[in-house]
Amino acid sequence: MTQHQARKRFGQHFLADDAYTEAMVRAVNPQASDKVVEIGPGLSALTAPLLDKLDHLTVIEIDRDLAGRLRADYPPERLRVVESDVLDVDFTTFGTGLRVVGNLPYNISSPLLFHLMPVADAVIDQHFMLQREVIDRMVAAPSTPDYGRLSVMLQSRYAMTKLFDVPPEAFDPPPRVVSAVVRMVPLAADRLKASDEAAFSTVVARAFSQRRKMLRRVLADWAAVVPWDDIGVAPTARAEELSVEQFVALTDALVAAEVLQPKNQ
Repeated sequence: MTQHQARKRFGQHFLADDAYTEAMVRAVNPQASDKVVEIGPGLSALTAPLLDKLDHLTVIEIDRDLAGRLRADYPPERLRVVESDVLDVDFTTFGTGLRVVGNLPYNISSPLLFHLMPVADAVIDQHFMLQREVIDRMVAAPSTPDYGRLSVMLQSRYAMTKLFDVPPEAFDPPPRVVSAVVRMVPLAADRLKASDEAAFSTVVARAFSQRRKMLRRVLADWAAVVPWDDIGVAPTARAEELSVEQFVALTDALVAAEVLQPKNQ
């Protein structure tokens, strides 16, 4: 087969160092009967070693040429190829008990992470290789420079662990940034959560829309009905200082005050 030319429009950087491939497969630790979905299989750097351990694998590939290669290289009873933009894929069609893995294109990493949140109840875990800067934001603690909307939204739904860094030279072509691998495990059904998830998303997005301003000014339209002292938010606090729990309490107060209407009303 002819050599595949990486396509910039798909954000393609193919993992080419076996040491990091093996490290990621060890982190996933797939078992034969696991229901694994791989995003962006590319040139099969992860696909091949995963299939060595799995009875069956589903992959999602947007590149028509690469999807064709995968179909030619593996029998359909072992590998199901979904040729699509992953942001258009309805993950509920894969059933439950999913394990999702992938070397994610940098240009869609955040949208994809949000795309997967509504199906978290159907997922056992997620292992992704993506830009280290994004992972640092995902796992950041309050009152640190990397803490923001992405941190709060994902930490409200997952327990996340940064596993290891991956240097640019491990890819072909090498990206201009350092990558890393993250493990994401959905939190249990009894996790602390807002009374309305859509309202929670609205509050977090608005709070970080002007992150250098004091939160009471950013939320000036709503500030009068918030029990700031009860949820432990100082008058000068900025959004980056609030924990996930405080954002939940803030949202619930606004919903209770009927400033934000629950989605089902």
